[in-house]
Amino acid sequence: MRPTGDRRWTTGGTGGTGGGTAGGTGAADTAVVAELRRLLREGPFHLALRTALAVRGLPLHRVQHRLAARGIKVGVTSLSYWQQGARRPRHPESLRAVAALEQILELPDGALLRLLTGTGRAGRAGGAGGRPAARSYRALVSVGAAVEQLLDAMELPADGGLHSVGHHERVRIGPAGELCDRESQQIVRAHRDGVDRYLAVHHGDPGCDSARMRVTAYENCRTGRVRHHPEAGVMVAELLFDTRLRCGDTYVFGYGIEDGTGARSTEYVRGFSYAGGQYMLQVRFDEAALPVRCRRFARTGPQAPRTGLADLTPSGRHRAVHLVEQTVRRGILGIAWDWD
Repeated sequence: MRPTGDRRWTTGGTGGTGGGTAGGTGAADTAVVAELRRLLREGPFHLALRTALAVRGLPLHRVQHRLAARGIKVGVTSLSYWQQGARRPRHPESLRAVAALEQILELPDGALLRLLTGTGRAGRAGGAGGRPAARSYRALVSVGAAVEQLLDAMELPADGGLHSVGHHERVRIGPAGELCDRESQQIVRAHRDGVDRYLAVHHGDPGCDSARMRVTAYENCRTGRVRHHPEAGVMVAELLFDTRLRCGDTYVFGYGIEDGTGARSTEYVRGFSYAGGQYMLQVRFDEAALPVRCRRFARTGPQAPRTGLADLTPSGRHRAVHLVEQTVRRGILGIAWDWD
């Protein structure tokens, strides 16, 4: 049995996740304060803003009133979008509001602005979009060299210019225990201008035939070039959008990959190049092949030990297990199962 990261591996960077209006009692937990300090150093902006609001215990309508008292008009909806990552402050009046927010939230001068303008660590690493540098494929999966080889041949950069805001993924395991297929519904955000495609990477189980794998575009995209690396069991597919995204734009699309060519599967993992964003993974088993145990886990890299272990119980009717991560971290997240 190969180590984690040598199974099915699919990549998608992640970014800011949605959320409701912030509020609280005003009693700041030490861990939350430490996380706020880290976010103010590293970003992204929306998570730093959301955490600062939580630490201060200020609901958005009170923040709006305090801004209005300074002569700055910003709607509650705009504030909500900013802290969700659905929009970024860009216009002069919006940036003036961000500067005022630093005072209202008792933050150091420029703490939030530098995350938007590229003068902080996150901005320097990520350019105009303020994204931190992505983890390389080699750092996420043992077949990263094969993935990068395919991308080089397609003359595509490793960083596709997108990070995920939300991702729902469903995996189906067949009657012989094989990975039959998976479906993905994604919300992505561009962190640079001109992005018009997403790169889907699929790594099969031992004995798989990557040439027989198939990708299908379901929603708001179409299939472009598809390349295979038979020795590594890897397929890379372009999913082309109907528009070119500007930095900060979001896009919703869905696609599926058929496999069913490998040996009996024992885990499904996804690599995350970026931190942030929501991820949901559901694994459904055929009635003829039910595991005796399922667990969720995380890893910082393909050779790293498993952490965050938690047992998952398949539902009797649907024979499925799932995990939900509200704010993912860079690295690997997955579900493993035992057959006996």
